[in-house]
Amino acid sequence: MPTLRGKTVFITGGTRGIGRAIAVKCAQNGAQVVVAARNIDSSTVVAEIQAAGDQAIAVSCDIQSEEQIADAVQAAVARFGGIDIVVNNASTLVLKPTAEISMGEYDLMAAINTRGAFAVVKHALPYLRKSTNAHVLTMCPRPQLESKWFAQNTAYAVSKFAMGMMSFGLAAEQKPFRIASNALWPFSTIDTDGLAECGNTKFQSRPRKPTILADAAFWIITQDSSAFTGNFCLDEIVLREAGAVDFEQYNSVPGTALVDLSQDHLIADDQLARLAELRQLPRD
Repeated sequence: MPTLRGKTVFITGGTRGIGRAIAVKCAQNGAQVVVAARNIDSSTVVAEIQAAGDQAIAVSCDIQSEEQIADAVQAAVARFGGIDIVVNNASTLVLKPTAEISMGEYDLMAAINTRGAFAVVKHALPYLRKSTNAHVLTMCPRPQLESKWFAQNTAYAVSKFAMGMMSFGLAAEQKPFRIASNALWPFSTIDTDGLAECGNTKFQSRPRKPTILADAAFWIITQDSSAFTGNFCLDEIVLREAGAVDFEQYNSVPGTALVDLSQDHLIADDQLARLAELRQLPRD
């Protein structure tokens, strides 16, 4: 079975929701975990991660500040001796058309979703290059030039697709150093505080739990970094191709049929086609 024993995982936005679920999953599988977030309750987060199986620290870090990012990376290295895996989970969402969004809201998404993720990788690179199986995992969709994704929320789509371009670019740039860079995105909406605050009843009705992304993320970051890189992964596809059969465990509303899940946006058509194909395969 794959393990993260002895590996240090640095997760942004790791104190709640998806980031917290990934942090706990990594700890359960032997990792030393560093959760970096602007608003942290270190007592509860660290206690939960440590209870899951290993060592953890929480570091206060506003992802908009390069200085705080650099300090957080150095805190991780000082505590655990290096960094093997970076999970770029921190993100902000403002679903407004151009006429309604403020420049402050636009700048916030650019600073966190795009610039912040890039700065975290930049400061972690010297340590990732020393790892025997280094990974960067960015929570973003595959970039797509399809008008349907830009028609209502241009600024948000631009920021998330820019993260995807960064992820893909890093895979090419860091391949000589055997640092993998992959992206992960959910098929369904995910039951988090952010979803509860978005105000979209269609998105909120039948989401999945964050654990589906944690399980998919774990599979990705335990692959051979020299072989599995440059991919745009969809959570359910990752898990089905890895042999998973129990998806009921991820439903926030028990008994939700696959066709009734609240589907997320920014998913490519060929990913939906592949998922439909996998769902038809006979299962033991």
